Amino acid sequence: MVTLRPVPLALVPRNSEAATAISAPNYDEFQSDREVWDLLQARPDNVLRVTMAHCHVDSLDNAPQEGGEESLRHSAEQMEFLKNHSGTQHQENVIWVYEITSPLRPDSPQLGVGGFAATNEIRTENTPEGTIIRNEGIRPEKAQGRANLIEATNAYIGTVNLAVQDQSQKLLSELESIAQSRPCDYETVDEGKNRHRVWLVTESASQQTLIDLLAAEPAAYVADGNHRSAAAAQLGLPYFLTVFFPTSRLGLEPYNRLLPLNGVSPADFLAKAGEQFEIEKLGKVSPFRPEAVHTIGLYLDGEWYKLTPKSGSYNPENAAESIDSDIVQRHIIHSILGMSDARDKRINYVGGNKTAGYLVERVDSGDFDLAISLAPVTMDQFVDVCEQSLFMPPKSTWFDPKVRSGLVIALLDNE
Repeated sequence: MVTLRPVPLALVPRNSEAATAISAPNYDEFQSDREVWDLLQARPDNVLRVTMAHCHVDSLDNAPQEGGEESLRHSAEQMEFLKNHSGTQHQENVIWVYEITSPLRPDSPQLGVGGFAATNEIRTENTPEGTIIRNEGIRPEKAQGRANLIEATNAYIGTVNLAVQDQSQKLLSELESIAQSRPCDYETVDEGKNRHRVWLVTESASQQTLIDLLAAEPAAYVADGNHRSAAAAQLGLPYFLTVFFPTSRLGLEPYNRLLPLNGVSPADFLAKAGEQFEIEKLGKVSPFRPEAVHTIGLYLDGEWYKLTPKSGSYNPENAAESIDSDIVQRHIIHSILGMSDARDKRINYVGGNKTAGYLVERVDSGDFDLAISLAPVTMDQFVDVCEQSLFMPPKSTWFDPKVRSGLVIALLDNE
């Protein structure tokens, strides 16, 4: 059973114009503070002034420490700004239908239902029967940072993406019915040309139908937002802000790597890689994006190579070890380049909002020595890892399109 509960008090845009002004990508979708700062210059009222308050400055030269006391005070002040903004309004007791249409999949929009999920249903060592299953480990300092922001703003701004299998497709059918019954309450198009639409559901019978459909699901999987859900649990809060999406409509994009050679010559690198991978030289071709798992792109010395893991390089019975990013971490990043910790700051993880061409640019500029281009993890791989109670390898899943911040904010005044 999975619990869905209406948000008692939400802050929402009044209309589509306000949704465009206020909403923004989530804090972890940016490669640098400069990208955040630039977006705040273009749209100064957006929610990043709260979630990334250290970038809400005249110049990054004067930026306070991210997550520090000054930054958190500023987050609280900017939350008050949004609560009093002419483009926002308070909405009581709300569930919402949320549609995201990607230009990559225009005929198959991502459709889900938003509200509160229960923190006591998160599966942990202490709650092994929990029905909300995490797919990665929690870094305490990162969860603490999210908890500090919740406390400073007295609000949930970041939304957790939960996936449900919806094998009967009854949930998807009900969501489509609501979305087709009337115009949305507001919509916006994001930086990647994805269209976000929201239907606020306040009528009790419609809410109960959605609640019952979620209750019939045996489990939900954390697709994005492990630390945001952990922060709520850490604070002892009974619920966290989420959208439940049927897995049939979730999209995945690759999570790539930019790396230094760490003193290894290109020739030695290729020779050592050949111990675990079949290597095919592609040459000076267009940026290579693998389309199938267990096909890995390598950009080195101005040329592309296709790497295929050899038999024995991973255990096919272990869903987590079968993920390409885990294979790369073990046999390339650790064994060849000497970086055993996936959190090593020398590893630059590049999400699916950047193309393979971006990887080439960063290597050709001299910022990095090589790039690894991966195929997206499949939804079956993702579910298999969760069902085996294993963790996804770090930085292996980039769900796309992502839930946009600021379209529904949960205020905790009544909690």
